[in-house]
Amino acid sequence: MTTTTAKPALWTPGDWNALFGFGTNILVNLLVLTGLLRFVLQLPPDIVFGRILPAAGLMMALSTWYYAFLAYRLAARTGRDDVCALPSGISVPHMFVVVLVIMLPIAQRTGNPIKGWEAGLTWVFIQSFILMAGGFVAPYIRRITPRAALLGTLAGVSITFISMRPALEMFMTPAIGLACFAIVLASWFGGLRYPRGTPAGLVAIAFGMAVGWLAALFGLGTGGRSVDALFSGLANIGFSVPVPSLSHVFGGFEYIGIILVTAIPFGIYDLVEAMDNVESAEVAGDPFPTTRVLTADGVVSLIGCIMGNPFINAVYIGHPGWKAMGGRIGYSAATGLAVLVVTWLGIVSLLLDLIPVVAISPILLYIGMLIGAQAFQETPKSHAPAVVLGLVPHLAAWAKTLIDGALGAAGTNAATVGIDKLATLGVLYPGLEVLGEGSILSGLILAAIAAFVIEREWVNAASFAGAGAVLTFFGFMHGPAVGFAVTPAVALAYAMMAAFLFACARWPVLTAGLAPKPAAAE
Repeated sequence: MTTTTAKPALWTPGDWNALFGFGTNILVNLLVLTGLLRFVLQLPPDIVFGRILPAAGLMMALSTWYYAFLAYRLAARTGRDDVCALPSGISVPHMFVVVLVIMLPIAQRTGNPIKGWEAGLTWVFIQSFILMAGGFVAPYIRRITPRAALLGTLAGVSITFISMRPALEMFMTPAIGLACFAIVLASWFGGLRYPRGTPAGLVAIAFGMAVGWLAALFGLGTGGRSVDALFSGLANIGFSVPVPSLSHVFGGFEYIGIILVTAIPFGIYDLVEAMDNVESAEVAGDPFPTTRVLTADGVVSLIGCIMGNPFINAVYIGHPGWKAMGGRIGYSAATGLAVLVVTWLGIVSLLLDLIPVVAISPILLYIGMLIGAQAFQETPKSHAPAVVLGLVPHLAAWAKTLIDGALGAAGTNAATVGIDKLATLGVLYPGLEVLGEGSILSGLILAAIAAFVIEREWVNAASFAGAGAVLTFFGFMHGPAVGFAVTPAVALAYAMMAAFLFACARWPVLTAGLAPKPAAAE
């Protein structure tokens, strides 16, 4: 790190790397989002490309510009030239939840996908206010929670829902995936520089496109592209700007009962995820104010919602990765501008047919690798077991998601197949269900308990176990929905754990025989 008395630079050479890396991350999410809206929800193209995508683009542009501004202020205040802006965009878990759990069931029930869209808008409307209010509580939670818990549950997200799908895609089309992975790995981990300073992300995408289109021209089966599909995507080209959609926002309130079931727990999910990502950025050297971050997410999400976007904004996992590849301030602002161009001109579907997604997958895997590693590198070595415990609920949630998806595609579900039958095959479905629900919260709670036990801070460990009992009782974790006595047996178990840990602090005779606590390894 170096210091300077000059004004912070708005653009550095490393911003090119981060722009192509982060920009392709955003692009992947936009492509997936568009597919969900068009082919799952069956929304008409004029709503998707004329209303939703322009509003989503506006929301993401405002977000990335604001975080570039925060990074500029931090750099100016500290005199540092290595400050990296927080990455942000549409929350990927929420993308699937709002489409599959809120919008799709209502669209199917009413026979009208527009009603599903309206329910999604109301869902984000509520989420936005939860984020804004929670921003004032989050700094306190950060102060009392061990870093191993914050980073451990974040690592769980990165390994399962960030890393696994890209890794699988790479090995499904290895001629593109592994080659592109080698290109980014050699540069971002190995320090290899490409001719004329060309960003590794751009090199990987160009290589993937070249292989994919050569395969199409010669009729090969290695990630070949479709020329017909490429030309059909031109039909959605056009200029659209977001317009207010207040009537649609309030039209979804007739489904408020269904919406609140997921809006409240996912609002808490947002708070914890944002805290984790702000903590991750601080570990990497860039301390940003948690309250401002969460409030900004709520405000830009509300603006996007009013304009017709049914997806929440979130600070993204991956700040250390973009910083490591040289990203500073400019990459964030430039990404916002690029998103506006892509969404307001309606060219997302064209890009979907032009760029093989497998060429982008290695970039996402790289980010997952960095975040998973950070949880172990930036916490005491003695806390490694706590980090591993923080991963476990996410593994359960990921496994359950795959099982449910496979059974659903076959037109059945776990109950129909038979829980006992699944158990004989080694699939303990009830355990996956209970452990995986609310995984980001349960991962944090379990990892915090373990970290405090390792430090023999019994009262703190008991406090987090007690918090786990309360959260579980009301369904915020280990339960499918918010309610009263959702999983009482699990809540009672946490309460018993809290009582035992408190007893360890209250009656020293229980811990009198313990060996001296080893010094934390650096």
